[in-house]
Amino acid sequence: MKHFLSILLLICSISLIAQNRVVPSVYENIRVFGDDVANVRTAEGEKLIEKRYSTNYSLNQFTNQIKGTASGFDFDFGRSFNGLLYFGFTNAHETSAEQVIYFKRFLEIKEGKCSLNMDWLKGKYDMVNWQTNGYGTLGYRVMSDKGSIIYDGRFSFSHADSSFRRIPGIMEGPFLNQVTPVSAVVSFKTDLPVKAELKVQGRSYKDEGQKLYHEFEIYGLLPDSRVRYEVIVDRLSRVYSFYTNPEPGSRKAFVFAYASDSRAGQGGGERDIQGANAYIMKRIMASNRQKGARFMQFTGDLINGYLTDREAMRLQYANWKRAVEPWWHEMPIYVGFGNHECLGTAFRNDVIAKAVMVDRFPFGTEDAESLFAEEFCNFSNGPVSEDGSSLDPNEGQIDFPRYDETVYSYSYDNVAVVCLNSNYWYAPDGIELVGGNPHAYIMDMQLQWLEMELIRLEQDADIDHVFVTQHTPAFPNGGHVQDDMWYSGNNDIRPYVAGKSAKYGIIERRDQYLDLLVNRSTKVRAILTGDELNYNKLYLTNKTKIYLDNYDKKNLRLSRPLWQINNGSAGAPYYAQEQTPWSPSVSNFSTQNVVVYLHVKGMEVRAEVINPVTFEKVDDFQVYPPQ
Repeated sequence: MKHFLSILLLICSISLIAQNRVVPSVYENIRVFGDDVANVRTAEGEKLIEKRYSTNYSLNQFTNQIKGTASGFDFDFGRSFNGLLYFGFTNAHETSAEQVIYFKRFLEIKEGKCSLNMDWLKGKYDMVNWQTNGYGTLGYRVMSDKGSIIYDGRFSFSHADSSFRRIPGIMEGPFLNQVTPVSAVVSFKTDLPVKAELKVQGRSYKDEGQKLYHEFEIYGLLPDSRVRYEVIVDRLSRVYSFYTNPEPGSRKAFVFAYASDSRAGQGGGERDIQGANAYIMKRIMASNRQKGARFMQFTGDLINGYLTDREAMRLQYANWKRAVEPWWHEMPIYVGFGNHECLGTAFRNDVIAKAVMVDRFPFGTEDAESLFAEEFCNFSNGPVSEDGSSLDPNEGQIDFPRYDETVYSYSYDNVAVVCLNSNYWYAPDGIELVGGNPHAYIMDMQLQWLEMELIRLEQDADIDHVFVTQHTPAFPNGGHVQDDMWYSGNNDIRPYVAGKSAKYGIIERRDQYLDLLVNRSTKVRAILTGDELNYNKLYLTNKTKIYLDNYDKKNLRLSRPLWQINNGSAGAPYYAQEQTPWSPSVSNFSTQNVVVYLHVKGMEVRAEVINPVTFEKVDDFQVYPPQ
């Protein structure tokens, strides 16, 4: 009986409670029944039950359960967790790109618990002078009993009256965001509520009240100048610096970096820190600094994702941010949304092996887009949502998730970058039954915003080059030929909203998108994509074959060439090349891990592709003007 009850409790635990939830009107066939569990009914009358797809871990599990004692610190990660804990001070007193310097010992975690004796870190091991200062910061690494790295954390402490206690410390960041010629945004998280302060050029910015998330908008800076800033949290102070953007159109030479797809790779160790390939991302960021990159665009699949658990997703995001954090203090990273950022509401019938997964609801508090906006600090100048489109089921009512911080644009000198979300309101399964947007489809309101943005940039005399980036290639070449903006040539693929299908299929929508980039803009130089876990470039011309022979819709004629530069090789497992109608136009296909550098010098743009592990040059070509 005891075993039966345990199984029953487990079954109950994987069914998410849906009490008082309202099903968004954009979905159909989802019902919340009296047992407070959401179900889906198929056309055949089969019932799919809401299920929980998660990891065994959450961010809170490994951050807040640390307590000071007379001798050091007690850790409690939950009774079911066994593993190892490595620890050490950070070298923030020596460098802005601080790392944890691990001590020679480690702790064994048994039933979630272990204790750190600070006597080990006295004397010749007190590299941060905590004994004299009375405070310090400790980094720690949590590993499972199977050898997997779960989380890299840190916390700050004080020592007084013969006891240790935690004090507010920086849990994530600080991150440099939204840099312009005269402004920037600095954001960070603390592990305990605190009223933080930011000092910049003699000015002080302070929180209004105690907070866990801190975001400071800095104004009144000088273009193309070095800015020193200091973050103060309780007794902790950290100093960093960054450069503002040049005046628009100054046309000074610079370089920026592009990559995507850093979800966990194979091989163990830092190639998989609970959802993120930290090893390759660290190599990429170190390479960026060596190349003098002024910013980095990273478009999608940061993490493994595909979960229904918001807090488990936060842990994966935290691990990705920790990997790039030492460099993000001083160089902005602009991140885009991919399919592995999927946070869904899932339904399954294990008996008949059917599954449905849609963007998690309620929207605004549970969906994938709102979590992404919470975790990152991108520009907020994109479209609002798909409300107002021809598929909107309720005019004047909010029915869709917001695009906030997943679709945006920004500029640096004479370059503009337009970041799209080709996995908005993404439904991996069950679109025709329940509703949702298929992988790679750019919906109406986003396409309309793109059109207006390209018109604005076309009229901007300070902008010479535009790069449009979204996670999914318009022309897949290896790994996603069966979907992306191609679906093996099947134009039937399209969104469904409240039982109504979109007017245009995926191939038609691809052509509408290309028409904007090529025929109605003279400045778009390349599409920067990922999703396919490889590097390649496609030189698209009007002679490139982009349809199947039996395609019965109007064929698009291109007025000029365009590059598609695909770099989905920032650490995720690889895909080999596949054959497509446009394969003859594809070159330098590689499964190496690479980072793409765009060198901009006035009206010239050159792409340099580097393996960040070996520093081997994988490719080098002229993007503009065409050769």
